[in-house]
Amino acid sequence: MAEWLYEEGIGEARAALIEHGKLVEALIEREGDHARAGSVMQGRLIATIIPRKRGIVRLMSGEEVLLEPIPPKLAEGANVLVEILREAIAEEGRPKRAKGRVPLPGIKPHAGPSLLQRIRATDIPVIPCPAHDEDRLEAHGWSELMEEAMSGEVGSEAAALRLFLTPAMLLIDVDGSLPPAQLGPKGAKIAAQTIRRMGLSGSIGIDLPTMNNKDERIIAAAQIDKYLPLPFERTAVNGFGFLQIIRRRERANLMELLREDPVRTAAMALLRRAERHGQGGPATLTAPPAIIDLLHKRIDWIELLAKRRGGAISLKVDAALGLAGGHVA
Repeated sequence: MAEWLYEEGIGEARAALIEHGKLVEALIEREGDHARAGSVMQGRLIATIIPRKRGIVRLMSGEEVLLEPIPPKLAEGANVLVEILREAIAEEGRPKRAKGRVPLPGIKPHAGPSLLQRIRATDIPVIPCPAHDEDRLEAHGWSELMEEAMSGEVGSEAAALRLFLTPAMLLIDVDGSLPPAQLGPKGAKIAAQTIRRMGLSGSIGIDLPTMNNKDERIIAAAQIDKYLPLPFERTAVNGFGFLQIIRRRERANLMELLREDPVRTAAMALLRRAERHGQGGPATLTAPPAIIDLLHKRIDWIELLAKRRGGAISLKVDAALGLAGGHVA
């Protein structure tokens, strides 16, 4: 039986798909005014990059969106509706703007679906997980998955993955102590499971060990088909052990989301722990200066935490702590 565990956290919403007792997919949606995939929003064409093919639209919120294609009669400075196909994605050096197109005639502006709406649309039962109940996300390895997404390291000595984000594609290197004939299928299985758990999408390259013959490569590729749900496209495993996967890309994956703002990521984890600490009532959050500075700027988060705990919240700086070292008392 499958079920979604859903948590309306402070500053972000979280969901975990549980199948046969295992966490197979994790989703996070952070607060913000960015354009969600599926939105139709009003904007203005501010620049033409390639005539009739690509331009930049500035939405009413100020966010810029790549428009492809540009309608033939649309001139710079004109207003235009944009359907968001892919949300903005942070990349080192040059963040990717959201990507959109002109919607079909008759479609009115509307917001894209929230995380809760998206998981409800799967027709899989959604189980709310409030902070005063048992921590079901943590019981299924939520924190371990967050650590894997931040570090890019998954697996064990026998079969391990190292994940690298690049502008061209996400690369997964498979290594381990198993013989190549065993490491290939095992690494492919772990890679497929990791792609699903972290919501990895777009172009993904998997570097498996070089295997001795075609049959071994076919067995390894079959693990992708078994453990990664459709839709996706993939190549065969070539003679050097390389396999490429293409998945539809609508939003940032878990690695990109967590790494975009490490201070906010650490603050979200601290607030999550604070919601569940003890039996409620007053609490003191101790963290490094960067996190405390962020929390001082987001008084709404602290007020919500105080309301949920039923007591005053104090903030304390400890410069000796690392980002992940914040604690609650």
